[in-house]
Amino acid sequence: MNRTLLAILFIIFPAVSLANEVEVLHWWTSPGENAAVNVLERQLSDKGLKWKDFGVEGGGGSNAMTVLKSRVISGNPPAAAQIRGKGIQEWASLGLLREIDDVARKEQWDAKLPEMVSDTLKFQGHYVAAPVNIHRNNWLWVNPEAFRKAGQKIPETWEDMFRVAPKLKEAGYIPLAYGGEPWQASAIFESVLLAKGGAEFYRQAMVDNDPAALTSKTMIKTFKAMARMRGLFDQNSSRRSWDQATQLVIDGKAAMQLMGDWAKGEFLLQGKQPGIDFLCIPAPGTKDTFVYNIDSFVMFNMPDEQQKRAQQSLASLLMNADFQRAFNQKKGGIPALDLRADQEIDSCAQKSRRDFNRSMEQGTLVPSTTHGMAAGERVQHVVSEVVSQFINDPHADPTKAVKQLSLAIQTLK
Repeated sequence: MNRTLLAILFIIFPAVSLANEVEVLHWWTSPGENAAVNVLERQLSDKGLKWKDFGVEGGGGSNAMTVLKSRVISGNPPAAAQIRGKGIQEWASLGLLREIDDVARKEQWDAKLPEMVSDTLKFQGHYVAAPVNIHRNNWLWVNPEAFRKAGQKIPETWEDMFRVAPKLKEAGYIPLAYGGEPWQASAIFESVLLAKGGAEFYRQAMVDNDPAALTSKTMIKTFKAMARMRGLFDQNSSRRSWDQATQLVIDGKAAMQLMGDWAKGEFLLQGKQPGIDFLCIPAPGTKDTFVYNIDSFVMFNMPDEQQKRAQQSLASLLMNADFQRAFNQKKGGIPALDLRADQEIDSCAQKSRRDFNRSMEQGTLVPSTTHGMAAGERVQHVVSEVVSQFINDPHADPTKAVKQLSLAIQTLK
């Protein structure tokens, strides 16, 4: 997008919105996510503001970004939009986002947020986004009854995973629930890569995009493991969304799912109890690491002063401790605020907070590529497409896939 053209469009086609109305773009459309959105809508209403929902289906957010670009180019952006990680910097560099330093200073955001979170929300030292949570991506969601019936232990390594899969199939279960969306393939790839190479290698490959790491034997081993993943899925996997895959675990049709902790919201919505009806375990081989993703909202420049005040109220609410607790009881993450583990609502959230804090201390906290934390939108798209195509092609060669991924990423540099 050309910055000058966008500025002209904003003048010619000024955004139109009711003064007390806040239009917010997001992609939280699953049942559990809807429950979390309802918390935000209610608490915004308590502030005298009307929520105008702008939800776009598609769990990875790519559809929402396409719609957002169209709205911005037409000169009619929403008041706020769900943008994460490197995407915040990309949109801010176009001059489209308003700074919210006034709210951040008044409410002491720097003191309340871990530094790695606050840095993500800033552009050139200024806050341009407000967070609602921290998600852990490398979770394995387990139906314990499936393992009891199959007489198997829950896998701690990928070799364990491949070993127990036939036994789970014999007991009538899909070993691993999966949906064929490219971002879901990428999410699994992150966990496998982390298990094969560790946090430092992950950063070299996915954050630094180091050619040596991208073409290494470790990367080839990762793709070989991804090839074996095909035997864990069922034939209908390409036709389902992430929350439909979660439902298979809830319903006792699948034994496991690799997914971020937004999946927990689906379990909780249906009255399932962590530690009893389902288990939350770090993905095989990743128990000492934490792949993170931060849900956050940016505010677009608005000409109307009342709209600006409404945006400030929204930003303030998003950073309210009570709101973040209530919201994440439904959404599944942990508050972005720097809280103690014993302040979290359930055992999975407590485990997530402890692991997050330990990973920060040990240097094993790594950003998600799948969700735009490690790299910008173009690299995010390339990784998702290459990995997805590889999984979907039973004849794909791991070495060739590694070369394809490396070349595609380096071409973007």
